[in-house]
Amino acid sequence: MLSSKLFLKNILMARSKKKLKTETPATGIAARFRGFLPVVIDVETAGFNHKTDALLEVAATLLRMDEQGDLMCCETYAYNVEPFKGANLDASALKFTGINPYNPFRMNKPEDYVLQEIFRPIRSELKETGCSRAILVGHNPTFDLNFINAAIERTQIKHNPFHKFSTFDTATLGGLAYGQTVLSRAAQASGMEWDDDSAHSAKYDTEQTAELFCRIINRWHKLERLEKSLEQN
Repeated sequence: MLSSKLFLKNILMARSKKKLKTETPATGIAARFRGFLPVVIDVETAGFNHKTDALLEVAATLLRMDEQGDLMCCETYAYNVEPFKGANLDASALKFTGINPYNPFRMNKPEDYVLQEIFRPIRSELKETGCSRAILVGHNPTFDLNFINAAIERTQIKHNPFHKFSTFDTATLGGLAYGQTVLSRAAQASGMEWDDDSAHSAKYDTEQTAELFCRIINRWHKLERLEKSLEQN
């Protein structure tokens, strides 16, 4: 009888600890985005078909939240990608981006290497912030996410840190915040500088998209604080 009571007591204590652990409230960036970690991604490609066209450049910018609850841009990781075997290289797409995929000075890396190098700091950031999953931030991000997912499928990389289909779109957010949906125009409307000569490289577009996303989120945060201040007065 005593052993049964002790067994039952241990079960109740274990359940209580588990419940306490799962109900621990999220803080910081995890609380702001419901457990998701926004990571800005941009890709440059040799066409529009994610299944057949080459992935040529990938860049990712990490975001962090300061003590005031504002977002800021942090590290950017950018790589030139070696076209996968049998990849299509559309001439018009290459002309548009100005990329020569086989220029030896590009120092191309295989897709699996690039994805692992991009994912490694994201996984570390997930652990550090207590977020459960990264969410891709991009300008018309379905395009970027499709190419990332296709590369993951080709390379059979496990433990993709990104949500498989959810994204944050700065084209939509730019239209809401500034009445502009084109990246360059939304950026300039927010007060940012824009260099047309640097555009259409994954690194530049990622960093500009990251800055735009931060400005929009922080603008909203400022309005929230203003509303609370007015309510208190």
